[in-house]
Amino acid sequence: MNETRTEQGRVRRRSLGMSPLGIFGLAALGVPRVIAHDLDLVGPVGNALLVFVPIAVWLTVALWKRVPNAFLTLLVVGVVYGLLLAVTHQVLWAEAFADDPPALGGNLTDVLAPSAEGIVLRVFAFFSSLVTGTVVGAVTGAVGWALSRLVPGFRLR
Repeated sequence: MNETRTEQGRVRRRSLGMSPLGIFGLAALGVPRVIAHDLDLVGPVGNALLVFVPIAVWLTVALWKRVPNAFLTLLVVGVVYGLLLAVTHQVLWAEAFADDPPALGGNLTDVLAPSAEGIVLRVFAFFSSLVTGTVVGAVTGAVGWALSRLVPGFRLR
């Protein structure tokens, strides 16, 4: 049984070109931006650095390691980032919205009880974070895939 798990892990590692810990580590590089954003700790320049530096590191590592499929690897990093983004937003929800919690608007204003409205907003925020991470991973992966095809030094040997 243990050999099967080990073999499956090796297959996944081979197909992504990185270990699960490596994938998680790259995704975790985006968490400081989430914290800084939710707690309003940095200005626009600091936020921009916290947005783009981790993505540049993702791309650099994927190309440097010559992963078999940069799109797939970075898509997986993006999905894990989305999960971390979603969880971090949920943990920091009360601090982020301390005096001004979000509320449904338009035709949905005051339709639901406040507790139900809070649940709806949190569920949508969670899935929005997953989508955001996945899209960031897909776009970064597409750039990585293109670079790995266009630049001979980034191809698998």
